[in-house]
Amino acid sequence: MPVDSHLRFDVDGRAVEVVDDGASLLEVLRDRLGVRGPKDGCSPQGQCGCCTVLVDGEPRVACVTPARRVAGRAITTVDGLGTRAGRWADAFCATGASQCGFCTPGIVVRLDALRAAGTAVDDVARVERALLAHLCRCTGWRTILNAWRAFDDDDALGAARDFAAASRRATIEGGIAQRVAPDVALGRGGFADDTAPPDALVAVTDGRGGWAVAETLSDARRAAAKVQGRRTTVAATAPLAPPPGSWDVTLSTQWVEPAYLETDASWCEPGGAPVSPLANGGAFGGKAATDVARVARELADTHGRAVRVVYSREDAVRRGAKRPPIGAGMRADGTGVVRVARTPGIAAAISAYAPSITVEEVDVAGPPTSIALRAAGWAEAAVLLAGARRDTSEVVAPNGARASATIDGDGVHVRVAAGVPLDDVVLRSYCIGAAHMALGWVTSEGIAVDEGGEPHDLTIRSFGVLRAVDTPPITVEIEPDDREPRNGSDAVFAATAAAVWVAQGCPPTFPTQRTLR
Repeated sequence: MPVDSHLRFDVDGRAVEVVDDGASLLEVLRDRLGVRGPKDGCSPQGQCGCCTVLVDGEPRVACVTPARRVAGRAITTVDGLGTRAGRWADAFCATGASQCGFCTPGIVVRLDALRAAGTAVDDVARVERALLAHLCRCTGWRTILNAWRAFDDDDALGAARDFAAASRRATIEGGIAQRVAPDVALGRGGFADDTAPPDALVAVTDGRGGWAVAETLSDARRAAAKVQGRRTTVAATAPLAPPPGSWDVTLSTQWVEPAYLETDASWCEPGGAPVSPLANGGAFGGKAATDVARVARELADTHGRAVRVVYSREDAVRRGAKRPPIGAGMRADGTGVVRVARTPGIAAAISAYAPSITVEEVDVAGPPTSIALRAAGWAEAAVLLAGARRDTSEVVAPNGARASATIDGDGVHVRVAAGVPLDDVVLRSYCIGAAHMALGWVTSEGIAVDEGGEPHDLTIRSFGVLRAVDTPPITVEIEPDDREPRNGSDAVFAATAAAVWVAQGCPPTFPTQRTLR
């Protein structure tokens, strides 16, 4: 008898049938069935949780699940949660637990499974453990725990919001147009790879400076001989030593991966305009120089068909811009020397904040760097000044926003003045996320880069981003401020980094490998 080459299973309550060609469940859902709720943040590493679905009611990471293993079973995505999906969307929006909305569909699925299993609302420890299967770069985890609690709170979910004002605040904080609404938490923010035509060709990097183009993602990756990401055993080190001199503090920082969850993607029709890879979030400046839109246009014109261009997680690490590492010495009188990886605009960014600092740009073998990343240059200057003076009273950003942070046994406490808030929920969410990023920058984040400049830590879990269980409580007080609205989260990032470093005694290297929890 002939072997049946088709798979049959249920997706969100409907029976489906697909060819069994060895694809993962995630690729089948997204590319064969058009179910775009589950996201691809690291496929096939199985480490970010963005593609989480339920298989017969149990959470599973779809990118490492072969589709043939779910034959005859029931798959539930975020779009199949029924009225509960809307409830979760309201909870996430009301608490600021979603910003770009890329990681949250998988988190919503996980939380819904916890609720179905009878997890108590106040069992925060269990929720934090469940979130170990996920990575969220934007929100700092605390708001997600707030959303877990708010799910049953009709008053919290029914509070009136001006989403136009909220979106304006999100755009100011993210640096690019961003929409705030409940459906964003369900992954409906209009991400580039979600909007690609189903018959588009797929292009991936071929590892030789070109692009492998095929009918499907798995075919393109096979043609490119994609190498699975890895976490190296090589220790991450700071590439620049502090300059010689008599200093009150010295600081050397490592290569840091921005770790945005939505990897670079674009698509284009022949002769058309490519879709922006910055659909609903700015990636903290990490995608400012990405080439995917240009390549999508060129390949579409070459092939005479729509082409999707997608980075793998490994591509994002190898090709994406990093925060310029420094080696610096600082005195309490404000004078010092910062040696920094040569980066266009970095000297001006440092000098504008602290004119008394001498900047020495140095050629360092490594991945590309950029000042587009959050507060690059001036945040380092603010941290060094605070450390040398042991003064963390306030950071004033170049745009005039003000922030301060204190560290104690109860966590991180932030004060911020960023003009008219427009929407307190969004401003607080961005500030919590910025504090979380600062905590990681100081204490845990860094990737190994060899002497030839090649990154070796290529898995999303190797970047050192703080997990929910490692993140202390973060509170934000928004000060009255009648000035024009301005970005406040960058000031919070710098102020929190300074406060954490000083609280830890100003160790000479980031990350310090010292936790606050």
